[in-house]
Amino acid sequence: MDFLGVDISKRDFHAVLMQGGRSSKKSFPNTVKGFDQLTHWLRNRKAAAVVVCMEATGSYWQDLAAAIFDAGHTVTVINPKRIKAFAESELLRTKTDAVDAALIARFAATQKWEPWSPPAREIREMQGLSRHLEFLKRSRAQYLTRIQTPGLPPRVIHSTQELISKLDLEIDDLERAIRDHIDRHPGLKAKDDLLQSIPGIGETTAATILSEMPGIEEFSSVGAVAAYAGLSPLIRQSGSSVRGKPRLCKTGNSRLRKALYFPAIVAQRHNPTLRALSDRLRALGKPPMLIIGALMRKLLALAYGVVKSGQPYNSAFYPLRA
Repeated sequence: MDFLGVDISKRDFHAVLMQGGRSSKKSFPNTVKGFDQLTHWLRNRKAAAVVVCMEATGSYWQDLAAAIFDAGHTVTVINPKRIKAFAESELLRTKTDAVDAALIARFAATQKWEPWSPPAREIREMQGLSRHLEFLKRSRAQYLTRIQTPGLPPRVIHSTQELISKLDLEIDDLERAIRDHIDRHPGLKAKDDLLQSIPGIGETTAATILSEMPGIEEFSSVGAVAAYAGLSPLIRQSGSSVRGKPRLCKTGNSRLRKALYFPAIVAQRHNPTLRALSDRLRALGKPPMLIIGALMRKLLALAYGVVKSGQPYNSAFYPLRA
């Protein structure tokens, strides 16, 4: 089996092909034309069935991964922290694009990985809409912070207010577009209704879960769902001297964690399951941030439960344990 490691950036990507004891390398533009060039390059090297490995860095990898998948190759997308740990295990000190691509190829050849497949077209469209909405809201928050800076000239204040007003309009339009998109696709609509039956999960959070975890019901367990979002507890304990405080591992989808933070705070007051869990943890003397982390995990567990079962939220059906 041949292995291709890809180190990708916004403008281009470097590829290293391992075929037995031989290796070849080449760089390509990160465009549709570059994807076609890669396919032709692999065909010239008689690499018919290739395992193509790349890091999940930003969003630059997604179009390339989909193109390679459509060309009939196996694709695996790896958390960058795993690649970094693999580099450290090799005591690798040189870092260039070509070296990184070769490292990724060796990772695919020697380590365990899961095959990746692109989500359906309607999911990809919704993911784009949802992520752009997140970007606009983050930009609006930054402008609101800026306008509170003491001593700003009136012209700057006026300009910033204008930008905030334009962002408000764009955010409203985009939220309507997301609702319309969900309503046009019965599968998304059914899941959206189930998610919004959970007190604490509204339109924006439901849309984020649908776009970032479109196959949430396919996970094998609540633990697997929590791990995907980086909401599993990280325990630091060794011998009798190391007793670190438990915290979230955060090795997972950061957008999901951000999307669940404020809903968990709201659900702490309005969701019977999470309110009881919060009271129990508080009675045990747990710190506030640990409680919020447990509520975020529980909220995602409820999302998994309603979608997998196909039944709306009912507080009588869900245990209190995080």
